[in-house]
Amino acid sequence: MIQIEEVKKKFGRLQVLKGISVLMRPSAAYALIGPNGSGKTTLLKSVLGLVRPDSGDIQLNGQSILGQWQYRQLIGYMAQISRYPENMTPVQIINMVKDIRQSQHQYDMELFEEFKIKKFENKPMHSLSGGMRQKVNACLAFMFQPAVIILDEPTAGLDPLSTEILKEKINGIRQKGKLVIITSHILSDLDEMITHVIYLNEGNKIIDSTLEQLHDRTKTEKLSHAIASIMNEENNA
Repeated sequence: MIQIEEVKKKFGRLQVLKGISVLMRPSAAYALIGPNGSGKTTLLKSVLGLVRPDSGDIQLNGQSILGQWQYRQLIGYMAQISRYPENMTPVQIINMVKDIRQSQHQYDMELFEEFKIKKFENKPMHSLSGGMRQKVNACLAFMFQPAVIILDEPTAGLDPLSTEILKEKINGIRQKGKLVIITSHILSDLDEMITHVIYLNEGNKIIDSTLEQLHDRTKTEKLSHAIASIMNEENNA
Protein backbone atom coordinates (compact mmCIF):
# COMPACT_ATOMS: atom_id res chain seq x y z
CA MET A 1 0.00 0.00 0.00
CA ILE A 2 1.24 3.49 -0.89
CA GLN A 3 -0.14 6.50 0.95
CA ILE A 4 0.69 9.96 -0.35
CA GLU A 5 -0.22 12.75 2.07
CA GLU A 6 -0.36 16.43 1.09
CA VAL A 7 2.76 16.25 -1.08
CA LYS A 8 3.95 19.56 -2.46
CA LYS A 9 6.88 20.27 -4.76
CA LYS A 10 8.12 23.47 -6.33
CA PHE A 11 10.85 23.91 -8.95
CA GLY A 12 11.90 27.56 -8.87
CA ARG A 13 8.70 29.58 -9.03
CA LEU A 14 6.69 26.73 -10.53
CA GLN A 15 4.51 24.83 -8.06
CA VAL A 16 4.44 21.39 -9.68
CA LEU A 17 2.55 19.50 -6.96
CA LYS A 18 -0.05 21.36 -4.93
CA GLY A 19 -0.80 19.14 -1.96
CA ILE A 20 -1.52 15.74 -3.55
CA SER A 21 -3.06 13.04 -1.35
CA VAL A 22 -3.66 9.55 -2.74
CA LEU A 23 -4.12 6.09 -1.23
CA MET A 24 -3.16 3.17 -3.50
CA ARG A 25 -3.97 -0.32 -2.29
CA PRO A 26 -2.71 -3.81 -3.23
CA SER A 27 -4.61 -5.99 -5.73
CA ALA A 28 -5.31 -2.91 -7.84
CA ALA A 29 -3.91 -1.20 -10.92
CA TYR A 30 -3.90 2.60 -10.93
CA ALA A 31 -3.64 4.77 -14.02
CA LEU A 32 -1.75 7.95 -13.13
CA ILE A 33 -2.55 10.21 -16.05
CA GLY A 34 -2.77 13.84 -17.05
CA PRO A 35 -1.51 16.27 -19.69
CA ASN A 36 2.14 17.21 -20.03
CA GLY A 37 3.15 19.37 -17.07
CA SER A 38 0.41 18.00 -14.82
CA GLY A 39 2.84 16.77 -12.17
CA LYS A 40 2.49 13.03 -12.66
CA THR A 41 6.18 12.47 -13.47
CA THR A 42 7.26 14.47 -10.42
CA LEU A 43 4.86 12.46 -8.25
CA LEU A 44 6.22 9.17 -9.61
CA LYS A 45 9.81 10.32 -9.06
CA SER A 46 8.88 11.25 -5.50
CA VAL A 47 7.62 7.71 -4.90
CA LEU A 48 10.85 6.33 -6.39
CA GLY A 49 12.99 8.59 -4.22
CA LEU A 50 14.38 10.52 -7.20
CA VAL A 51 12.68 13.75 -6.09
CA ARG A 52 12.28 14.88 -2.48
CA PRO A 53 8.98 16.68 -1.78
CA ASP A 54 9.09 20.11 -0.16
CA SER A 55 6.42 18.99 2.29
CA GLY A 56 4.04 16.11 2.95
CA ASP A 57 4.82 12.43 3.33
CA ILE A 58 4.88 9.24 1.27
CA GLN A 59 4.46 5.91 3.04
CA LEU A 60 4.93 2.37 1.79
CA ASN A 61 3.16 -0.22 3.95
CA GLY A 62 2.86 2.32 6.77
CA GLN A 63 6.52 3.42 6.77
CA SER A 64 7.71 6.78 5.47
CA ILE A 65 10.06 6.45 2.51
CA LEU A 66 11.47 9.96 2.73
CA GLY A 67 15.23 9.83 3.12
CA GLN A 68 15.20 6.03 2.84
CA TRP A 69 16.42 3.72 0.08
CA GLN A 70 15.87 0.13 1.27
CA TYR A 71 12.18 0.25 0.31
CA ARG A 72 13.17 0.33 -3.37
CA GLN A 73 13.76 -3.42 -3.14
CA LEU A 74 9.95 -3.69 -2.99
CA ILE A 75 9.44 -1.75 -6.24
CA GLY A 76 9.83 -2.83 -9.85
CA TYR A 77 10.23 0.10 -12.24
CA MET A 78 9.89 0.15 -16.01
CA ALA A 79 11.08 3.50 -17.37
CA GLN A 80 9.69 5.00 -20.56
CA ILE A 81 13.19 5.14 -22.05
CA SER A 82 15.66 2.51 -20.87
CA ARG A 83 19.32 3.45 -20.46
CA TYR A 84 21.70 0.49 -20.48
CA PRO A 85 25.36 0.15 -21.49
CA GLU A 86 25.19 -0.06 -25.27
CA ASN A 87 27.89 -2.73 -25.56
CA MET A 88 26.20 -5.12 -23.10
CA THR A 89 23.73 -7.81 -24.13
CA PRO A 90 20.32 -8.46 -22.54
CA VAL A 91 21.56 -11.59 -20.77
CA GLN A 92 24.56 -9.68 -19.39
CA ILE A 93 22.31 -6.92 -18.10
CA ILE A 94 19.91 -9.39 -16.49
CA ASN A 95 22.79 -11.22 -14.80
CA MET A 96 24.30 -7.92 -13.66
CA VAL A 97 21.05 -6.86 -12.00
CA LYS A 98 20.75 -10.28 -10.36
CA ASP A 99 24.25 -9.82 -8.92
CA ILE A 100 23.34 -6.38 -7.58
CA ARG A 101 20.20 -7.71 -5.89
CA GLN A 102 21.79 -10.75 -4.29
CA SER A 103 19.05 -11.13 -1.67
CA GLN A 104 16.72 -12.46 -4.37
CA HIS A 105 17.03 -16.09 -5.45
CA GLN A 106 13.67 -16.78 -7.10
CA TYR A 107 12.93 -14.96 -10.30
CA ASP A 108 9.85 -14.40 -12.41
CA MET A 109 11.08 -15.14 -15.94
CA GLU A 110 7.65 -15.43 -17.54
CA LEU A 111 8.09 -12.33 -19.71
CA PHE A 112 11.57 -13.49 -20.72
CA GLU A 113 9.90 -16.58 -22.19
CA GLU A 114 6.75 -14.91 -23.54
CA PHE A 115 8.69 -12.12 -25.25
CA LYS A 116 11.19 -14.68 -26.66
CA ILE A 117 14.11 -12.60 -25.40
CA LYS A 118 16.35 -15.66 -25.78
CA LYS A 119 16.36 -15.05 -29.55
CA PHE A 120 18.30 -11.81 -29.08
CA GLU A 121 19.77 -12.23 -25.59
CA ASN A 122 23.37 -12.20 -26.89
CA LYS A 123 23.06 -9.19 -29.17
CA PRO A 124 24.47 -5.84 -27.94
CA MET A 125 21.85 -3.34 -26.82
CA HIS A 126 22.86 -0.81 -29.47
CA SER A 127 21.74 -3.26 -32.16
CA LEU A 128 18.26 -3.80 -30.72
CA SER A 129 15.07 -2.08 -31.82
CA GLY A 130 13.07 0.09 -29.44
CA GLY A 131 10.55 -2.71 -29.00
CA MET A 132 13.25 -5.23 -28.08
CA ARG A 133 14.69 -2.83 -25.51
CA GLN A 134 11.23 -2.34 -24.08
CA LYS A 135 10.85 -6.10 -23.68
CA VAL A 136 14.10 -6.31 -21.73
CA ASN A 137 12.97 -3.36 -19.62
CA ALA A 138 9.65 -5.07 -18.82
CA CYS A 139 11.36 -8.36 -17.98
CA LEU A 140 13.60 -6.61 -15.43
CA ALA A 141 10.68 -4.74 -13.84
CA PHE A 142 8.77 -7.95 -13.08
CA MET A 143 11.69 -10.33 -12.55
CA PHE A 144 12.20 -9.76 -8.82
CA GLN A 145 8.52 -10.25 -7.95
CA PRO A 146 8.18 -6.83 -6.26
CA ALA A 147 5.14 -5.83 -4.22
CA VAL A 148 4.76 -2.64 -6.29
CA ILE A 149 5.20 -2.32 -10.06
CA ILE A 150 5.55 1.15 -11.62
CA LEU A 151 5.27 1.24 -15.41
CA ASP A 152 5.95 4.42 -17.39
CA GLU A 153 4.46 4.23 -20.91
CA PRO A 154 4.87 0.43 -20.86
CA THR A 155 3.33 -0.30 -24.27
CA ALA A 156 5.38 2.31 -26.17
CA GLY A 157 7.23 0.56 -28.98
CA LEU A 158 5.62 -2.84 -28.39
CA ASP A 159 3.88 -4.70 -31.18
CA PRO A 160 0.19 -5.66 -30.68
CA LEU A 161 0.97 -9.24 -29.58
CA SER A 162 3.56 -8.11 -27.04
CA THR A 163 1.14 -5.48 -25.76
CA GLU A 164 -1.45 -8.18 -25.10
CA ILE A 165 1.15 -10.33 -23.33
CA LEU A 166 2.03 -7.41 -21.08
CA LYS A 167 -1.64 -6.69 -20.34
CA GLU A 168 -2.18 -10.30 -19.29
CA LYS A 169 0.91 -10.12 -17.07
CA ILE A 170 -0.31 -6.97 -15.35
CA ASN A 171 -3.76 -8.42 -14.74
CA GLY A 172 -2.22 -11.65 -13.45
CA ILE A 173 0.05 -10.06 -10.86
CA ARG A 174 -2.69 -7.68 -9.74
CA GLN A 175 -4.91 -10.65 -8.99
CA LYS A 176 -2.06 -12.07 -6.90
CA GLY A 177 -2.14 -9.05 -4.59
CA LYS A 178 0.39 -6.73 -6.24
CA LEU A 179 -0.03 -2.96 -6.58
CA VAL A 180 0.46 -1.66 -10.14
CA ILE A 181 0.86 2.01 -11.14
CA ILE A 182 0.80 2.87 -14.83
CA THR A 183 1.34 6.13 -16.68
CA SER A 184 0.44 6.33 -20.35
CA HIS A 185 -0.75 8.75 -22.99
CA ILE A 186 -2.35 5.83 -24.86
CA LEU A 187 -5.58 5.72 -22.89
CA SER A 188 -7.05 2.96 -25.05
CA ASP A 189 -4.34 0.59 -23.77
CA LEU A 190 -5.35 1.27 -20.17
CA ASP A 191 -8.99 0.16 -20.43
CA GLU A 192 -8.10 -3.52 -20.00
CA MET A 193 -5.30 -3.06 -17.45
CA ILE A 194 -6.52 -0.74 -14.70
CA THR A 195 -9.00 -0.73 -11.85
CA HIS A 196 -8.53 2.88 -10.68
CA VAL A 197 -7.89 6.29 -12.24
CA ILE A 198 -5.93 9.21 -10.79
CA TYR A 199 -5.96 12.26 -13.05
CA LEU A 200 -3.71 15.26 -12.36
CA ASN A 201 -3.84 18.67 -13.96
CA GLU A 202 -1.55 21.62 -13.16
CA GLY A 203 -0.41 19.96 -9.93
CA ASN A 204 -3.91 19.27 -8.63
CA LYS A 205 -5.75 15.97 -8.29
CA ILE A 206 -8.86 16.18 -10.46
CA ILE A 207 -9.99 12.53 -10.45
CA ASP A 208 -9.41 9.77 -7.89
CA SER A 209 -11.90 7.02 -8.63
CA THR A 210 -12.36 3.40 -9.54
CA LEU A 211 -12.72 2.86 -13.26
CA GLU A 212 -16.20 1.45 -12.72
CA GLN A 213 -17.33 4.50 -10.75
CA LEU A 214 -15.89 6.79 -13.41
CA HIS A 215 -17.84 5.04 -16.15
CA ASP A 216 -21.04 5.14 -14.07
CA ARG A 217 -20.58 8.85 -13.42
CA THR A 218 -19.93 9.77 -17.06
CA LYS A 219 -22.17 7.15 -18.72
CA THR A 220 -19.27 6.11 -20.93
CA GLU A 221 -17.55 2.81 -21.74
CA LYS A 222 -14.02 3.98 -22.58
CA LEU A 223 -11.50 5.74 -20.37
CA SER A 224 -10.71 8.38 -22.98
CA HIS A 225 -14.40 9.30 -23.25
CA ALA A 226 -14.77 9.40 -19.48
CA ILE A 227 -11.78 11.73 -19.08
CA ALA A 228 -13.07 14.00 -21.84
CA SER A 229 -16.46 14.16 -20.14
CA ILE A 230 -14.96 15.11 -16.77
CA MET A 231 -12.71 17.76 -18.29
CA ASN A 232 -15.68 19.27 -20.14
CA GLU A 233 -17.47 19.50 -16.80
CA GLU A 234 -14.44 21.21 -15.27
CA ASN A 235 -14.12 23.70 -18.13
CA ASN A 236 -17.81 24.58 -18.03
CA ALA A 237 -18.01 24.90 -14.25
